[in-house]
Amino acid sequence: MNAGKIRQILLITDGCSNQGEDPIAMAALANEQGITVNVIGVMEHDVIDEKGMTEIEGIALSGGGVSQIVYAKQLSQTVQMVTRKAMNQTIQGVVNRELQQILGRSQSMEDLPPEKRGEVMEVVDELGETVELEVLILVDTSASMKHKLPTVKEALLDLSLSLNARTGGNQFSVYAFPGKRNDVEKLLDWTPNLQSLTSIFSKLTTGGITPTGPALRTALSSFSEKRNVRSLLSDDDESFFEESV
Repeated sequence: MNAGKIRQILLITDGCSNQGEDPIAMAALANEQGITVNVIGVMEHDVIDEKGMTEIEGIALSGGGVSQIVYAKQLSQTVQMVTRKAMNQTIQGVVNRELQQILGRSQSMEDLPPEKRGEVMEVVDELGETVELEVLILVDTSASMKHKLPTVKEALLDLSLSLNARTGGNQFSVYAFPGKRNDVEKLLDWTPNLQSLTSIFSKLTTGGITPTGPALRTALSSFSEKRNVRSLLSDDDESFFEESV
């Protein structure tokens, strides 16, 4: 059974986007392209912003992902949990589709007898360790995130340690919004080494607006460019091989 590659956008924000496209519509577009959008909403103590919460839940729902509202100090474990949970959810969806092809449309994992369900869950867990994972991390650096950034940095380092322990390949990329000059700024291009995150932390500064929709659009473009580069490379490899023969 091949779950292929799992592509995720991990959005860390306090909600309340206020410029550009509707982030909920952009998340739906990502989902259509096979990219899951997961959202972690970082709140201040005792301040739950209803509008921000509604937006966070809406983005994850239309992006086919997982959302979690946390206080800043709980962020570290949450980043790992949401990434893993979303990965297993995606794999479970793939497994369910395969099961339906084998067992017929009406059946899913829940319809299996307990011992069979246990076996399938083992497959899901194993794929969670071995499947290739691409995560683009979008960090909200608007003015309201100022006090939360140190915790965001710590959470991303913890995520790197957790995911580097997997046997499957990992590719990461990090963008911040708003950027210094544009709505969105690339801080780290696609790399298998999330430890290089430490080099970008000095670039994380807060201030300004919250262009969440444009940030999601840029994230989608980044996945498309990555795929185009990969297909260009494979085409060149093939033509080189033909010429050699």
